[in-house]
Amino acid sequence: MKLITKLLILVALTWSLGIGAQTPSPEDGRLMDRIIAVVEEDVIMQSELQQRMDEIGQQLAARDGQAPPRDALVRPVLDRLILERLQLQEARRIGIRIDDITLNNAMENIARENRMTLTEFRDRLVADGMDFPAFREQIRNELAISQLRRRQVDSRIQVSEQEIDDLIASESGAIDRDVEYRLLHLLISLPEGATPDRIQAAREQARKIREEAAAGADFTALALRESAGRHALDGGDLGWRSAAQVPTLFARHVVLMREGEVSEVIRSPSGFHIIKLAERRGGTRTQVRQTQVRHILITPTEVLSNDEAFERLSSLRSRIEDGADFAELARAHSDDRGSALRGGELGWTDPGDLVPQFEDVMNRLPPGRISEPFRSPFGWHILEVLERRDHDSSRELMRAQAREIIRDRKRDDELELWLRRLRDESFVELRLDARNPGDPTALISPRGR
Repeated sequence: MKLITKLLILVALTWSLGIGAQTPSPEDGRLMDRIIAVVEEDVIMQSELQQRMDEIGQQLAARDGQAPPRDALVRPVLDRLILERLQLQEARRIGIRIDDITLNNAMENIARENRMTLTEFRDRLVADGMDFPAFREQIRNELAISQLRRRQVDSRIQVSEQEIDDLIASESGAIDRDVEYRLLHLLISLPEGATPDRIQAAREQARKIREEAAAGADFTALALRESAGRHALDGGDLGWRSAAQVPTLFARHVVLMREGEVSEVIRSPSGFHIIKLAERRGGTRTQVRQTQVRHILITPTEVLSNDEAFERLSSLRSRIEDGADFAELARAHSDDRGSALRGGELGWTDPGDLVPQFEDVMNRLPPGRISEPFRSPFGWHILEVLERRDHDSSRELMRAQAREIIRDRKRDDELELWLRRLRDESFVELRLDARNPGDPTALISPRGR
């Protein structure tokens, strides 16, 4: 969810800068709107392409000091619009729907990250000329695409214990060092089943670009002009990543690189990659305060009211205070059947393992005491803190972190392949006038089933 929130904040900040363009109309002297691409059963209008190019051009100008040539934006912007359409269609096809409750929660998160209430955030966007209902739908689309990727990509990713062991043992993982890298990336892509001649041509193109970059050429400009990677519009900037979150394909190269150094050309199923290490920084680690706790849960149902559940739990607490065995009562009465079989024990828990209402009571309760009944989203609880300790969870955290890191690395590769497959297997027809200087027909070939 953190990645989604960051993405939404970026969208919000883009609009809060007043970036955007209105649909062309004959009254203001511009061309009538028209269809420029058919994407399966959907279409992309010329106004959409122009508006998105204006937005991204202004973002790049604000970041780099000058706007890139407009014709350099056509190919990557149109590609992005096409992929967005295809992903939204696929999300609808498999039944992904973002309800208003989920959308409202996401909107509140965006506002909170911008240090505003939702009302203040909405008023700010409206004051800056943003169509707020349109912004909400844009966020709904982003959430749908994110959910689609989790379902379609994450389900393909498998991590073995051997892979975890290898990563922990590998110096290139550098998990225990907590180092972070800022990488720039450029991809010369290849379609599946590319011919040897096509592969050789792409390899030669990548080699020449790498020589330019190594000789001091602006890597951001090279990525914007040449890269087919997902981050091309960001100048190839992958942002800050811990050493262990660097994609597997690049990890062994990055750990040995100096700041400002450009890698050799790196081959993958997606094509030929070049990376540049822009910056490097370190970090710190701390111990974890763990709590050993047990509980009894009574959940209200259609036949057991909220008040009756509270009374039943209060009665159980009184019996424990009078000398009854907590574990026996948990086994007989707790609705948390998983912990009930262990006498209500949840074992050693780390901060964040349990819901906030439970942790709040647990953290304030001295060991050996039985709490008063309290409510959580699961029902009514009583709990007993058995013991607390400051635990060096390095090994457990390292293995859990290594598993997630490997998934993140594979996710980057799998997402790239999945998006390319989605694009290759879909019908896309371009309808741009070849006499138009901004026509990307020569840059993007129509594909069909």
